[in-house]
Amino acid sequence: MSAAISHYENFPVASWILPQRLRRPVRLIYAFARAADDFADEGDLTPQQRLGALRELSAQLECIAARKPPAQPLFVELASVIERHGLPLQPFRDLLSAFQQDVTKTRYADFGEVMDYCRRSANPIGRLLLHLYGESAPRSLALADGICASLQLINFLQDIEIDYRKGRVYLAQDEMARYAISEAQIALGDVSGNWPSFMRDQIDRAHRMLQAGAPLGRVLRGRVGMELRMIILGGECILKKLHDTGGDVFRFRPTLGRRDWLYMFYRALLA
Repeated sequence: MSAAISHYENFPVASWILPQRLRRPVRLIYAFARAADDFADEGDLTPQQRLGALRELSAQLECIAARKPPAQPLFVELASVIERHGLPLQPFRDLLSAFQQDVTKTRYADFGEVMDYCRRSANPIGRLLLHLYGESAPRSLALADGICASLQLINFLQDIEIDYRKGRVYLAQDEMARYAISEAQIALGDVSGNWPSFMRDQIDRAHRMLQAGAPLGRVLRGRVGMELRMIILGGECILKKLHDTGGDVFRFRPTLGRRDWLYMFYRALLA
């Protein structure tokens, strides 16, 4: 499941921090992603039904591209936002591609494959938001990609057990083999052997990626920049919690509490 739309209990999305004029457009972008993700991930649909539903969403998106009136209310509103703010359509297409892949692909041979998924499942959200905020410089887009990919990886680490129950493993198979980590170990919630070392390396890599993108929180001004800094701090807090438990996501799936949110707000305000 894409971190870009995965409940967001750990990250502020279209919160009161954003200027009011931006909250509705941001919520519509996430509504699109959530609708697509639900077809790919939720309920009792067959794979063929899931893919058919996602193709229908793609058809609605192409109506917008062709300047034809879409049939679904969500896409009617989305068309207005896309036109008003000049949003590119390719990120929406990339999101649908990732959700279609969730139906057909359940294992990832190496980290390159994982990052290709992140490029289509998470990075498009950051790119759409930057266009919405009027910030589309190449460097800013690259920084946003780093943040979004990192948040996706963090979500994968949080949800190892949840994803496994759904038949998916987003950890690179060659890295698991290098550390002698088996799927049976995940099934048992077994954190013995090389599990702590394996998870530490996963956590460290996600942290480096998050920090590489963090300067964007200072590039963006005002309340938009503050919300992004909150998101980055949320990712850092989750990574620290993962580290402190030795990567035991089976007994200690990390979430953010009230004290974490207050700390994040304080840090984001002073940055």
